Amino acid sequence: MGQQGNPGRSEEDVARFVEKFAGVFVEAGVQRMPARVFAALLASDSGAMSSAELGEQLQVSPAAVSGAVRYLTQQHMVSREREPGTRRDRYRVHNNQWYEALANRDQIMKRWEEALREGVDSLGADTPAGRRMSETQAFFEFVGGELPLLLDRWRSRREELFGGQA
Repeated sequence: MGQQGNPGRSEEDVARFVEKFAGVFVEAGVQRMPARVFAALLASDSGAMSSAELGEQLQVSPAAVSGAVRYLTQQHMVSREREPGTRRDRYRVHNNQWYEALANRDQIMKRWEEALREGVDSLGADTPAGRRMSETQAFFEFVGGELPLLLDRWRSRREELFGGQA
């Protein structure tokens, strides 16, 4: 199940981590099953597991795994890849997945920013609701301007810390 060959950790250690990390994600608003699947992938040495491996490790049905990976792929948190020579899919979390997730959030924030701008126009900038929306829109505009700079700094820092590892 992705942990073979490492005598320094037990399946119980992995299961404990998966449940604890999933709990943190649930507290942040992620549904429980996608949080558990993501944590299991993150904890696997290869960063990739099949649906059957995920189901076995998490003790859940194939349907539960399927729904979770659908959500995670839509959120750009995992990717789907075909196992060579088979019709089976593997699901992978990448080393740079946090970077990718943030980069993709930039597009979402731009849509929110535009919707808020329209809200300000509709409600009037001089109304309490319009001012609140205007401030929120300005926040997303600010974050959207800073995010590319932050991501560039991370790429440099990642190279310093980890070299060219993918």
